[in-house]
Amino acid sequence: MNTDQSIESPWGISVFGAASVDAAPDVARLRVAVQQTRQSAAEAFEVTRRDVNQVREVVRGHGVADRHVSASRLNLESAYAYRGNEHKFVGYKCTASFVIELRALDTLEAVLVDVVEAGANEVDGVEFDVLAKKELRAEARRAAVIAAREKAELYADAAGVRLGPVVHIKDVDSEQVQNNYRSHGRSAAGDGEGDLTPGRITVAAGVVAGFSIAAG
Repeated sequence: MNTDQSIESPWGISVFGAASVDAAPDVARLRVAVQQTRQSAAEAFEVTRRDVNQVREVVRGHGVADRHVSASRLNLESAYAYRGNEHKFVGYKCTASFVIELRALDTLEAVLVDVVEAGANEVDGVEFDVLAKKELRAEARRAAVIAAREKAELYADAAGVRLGPVVHIKDVDSEQVQNNYRSHGRSAAGDGEGDLTPGRITVAAGVVAGFSIAAG
């Protein structure tokens, strides 16, 4: 037997179990930014600050609490552009980014339109999520353990032995499992760029479980 295929320290049955839970999203996060370039740093700050205030007022007008809006500090940097073969200074670029968390998904498009009209001239994307992700992850983990046990019982039955108690459980990185489900066509929100349809959120979990083989 090839040594790569041998079991150096046999002790029982080791299996991988995975499961996922699908849920309708109940929150959306809009990532937008205000960016203005002006000849002077003071003017760039001034117009950007004005647009930031306008965006905040628009968001409040949609009933979004301030605690559900996170904004970056104003960032200032020199801006350059290629004109012909020359790299020319064109002014100072000031940027402020926002992450707006919406609980009322039916207002998503209206909020997006209004914040753009208020001065948010960059839209980095919309991410859908579920607020109860911790509870859904716990449900997926329980189901993953059940899946691992069922697989181990199948192997034990096929081998003509009885499955013993669990002797080892190792958590598998949930992101790896999530990507595996996505790569096999499982539904997940945000798969289509530019698609404002929430779809479904898939929360996945995986474990490697070790079972002893019962004597007799």
